[in-house]
Amino acid sequence: MGDVYVIGVDMIKFGRFPEKTVPQLGATAALMAMDDAGLTIHDLQGLYCGNLFQASGMVGQKILREIGQTGIAVVNCANACATGATAFREAWMSIKAEVFDVVLAVGVEQMGKGLLGGRSGGSGVLKEGLLGSGTMPAVFAEAGMEHARNHGTTFEQFAKVSVKNHHHSTMNPKAMYQIETPLETVMNAEMISYPNTKLMCSVNVDGAAAAVLVSERKAREMGLSRAVKVRASVLTSDPFSVRDLVMPDVNAVTRCAADQAYHMAGVGPDDIDLVELHDCFATAEILHYENLGLCKDGEAGRMIDDGEVALGGRIPVNVSGGLLSKGHPLGATGIANIYEVCTHLRGEADQRQVPDARLGLTHVIGLGSACGIHILERAA
Repeated sequence: MGDVYVIGVDMIKFGRFPEKTVPQLGATAALMAMDDAGLTIHDLQGLYCGNLFQASGMVGQKILREIGQTGIAVVNCANACATGATAFREAWMSIKAEVFDVVLAVGVEQMGKGLLGGRSGGSGVLKEGLLGSGTMPAVFAEAGMEHARNHGTTFEQFAKVSVKNHHHSTMNPKAMYQIETPLETVMNAEMISYPNTKLMCSVNVDGAAAAVLVSERKAREMGLSRAVKVRASVLTSDPFSVRDLVMPDVNAVTRCAADQAYHMAGVGPDDIDLVELHDCFATAEILHYENLGLCKDGEAGRMIDDGEVALGGRIPVNVSGGLLSKGHPLGATGIANIYEVCTHLRGEADQRQVPDARLGLTHVIGLGSACGIHILERAA
C-alpha cells in the first residue's frame, strides 16, 4: 500500500449564512478544493461527506447535485464533533485500500445558536439539572475544575488560552472573529460555566471545508510541490473505565488516539511543528496539551504562561484562532483543521506562518465518544 496525499484543500470563511443551504455551503468548499488541486468533478471517484445535523438527508448526494452528478460513490458520515475528521479518514482509507485514486472529503454544517447537549429524549428521571449538567459548557467546566484540583491550574491560565487564540485569529481572514481580547476582557466576560466565560467558549457558526486526497501514484503524476502526505490517520472511541458517568472522561479517547497516531507516523510529540486541536472551550485546550503529549501531566498551565503554545513558541497551537475564534461548525471542523495545517506545511499561511513547518497534527473530539487525529507532512 502506498502513501496518501492531500493535493487540494480549502475552506470558506466561517460565518452565518441563513440565505444558503447546507449543500450549497458544501458545494462551495468542494469546488474551492478541486480548484486548488487543478481537478474537476470528472476526476473524482468518490465523495465522503461529513455533516451532523442533517445526517439523514444524504447531504453528499445533494452536494453533487450542485457540482455535477457523475455516478460516483458517496458516503455520508456523522460522528459528533469528529464528523469531518471521520469523513477525511474514510476517504483516506478508500485510497489506502487501493479502491480509489482520487476522492473528495467535504465537511459542512449550519449551526443554530445556544448551548449544545443537555436534556435529551427518553423516559424516566433525567439527570440534567439534578446530577450536574450534560450541556457542553458544563461538561468541560467540570473537566477544567478537575484539572485545577489535581494540578493547581488557575482561572487566569485558562483565560490565557482565549487571549492567545483570539490574537492568532487576527491573522486569519477565514476566521469568524478577528479581534483581540485582552486578559481582563476575557476574565470579566459573562460567566457561562465556571471557569469558562463567554469568550472562552467556541463559536457556533456555519462553515464548510474540503480536501482532495490522491494515491501516491497520482500525486507523483501531478507533482509534489504542494502535496501534503498523510503520515497517520486514527479514529478511536472511549475504552471502558469505572468512573462516575455524571462527569464524562474527556481525556482517555484522545490519549488512546495520540498513542496510535504517533506510532503509525513513526514520530513523537517533540517532532510536531504545529497543532490544531479541539479547543471547544478554553479548559479543553489546556487538557489536550497533556492528552496529546505536548507536555507532561500537570505542566499545561506552565506551557500557556511561558508562551510555548503561541505563534513563535516551541509548539504553536491553534494558530488559525481555533474553535474559540475561527468558529466550530461541527461537521466542518475536522477538515478545516486539516486545511490550516496544510496551509502551513505549504508555506502559504502569510502572517501566521509557522516557520519551516514540516510536521503538523490535527485533533478533534466528539463527546460520546470519538477522537480523530491526523499527522500531516510536507511532501516537497
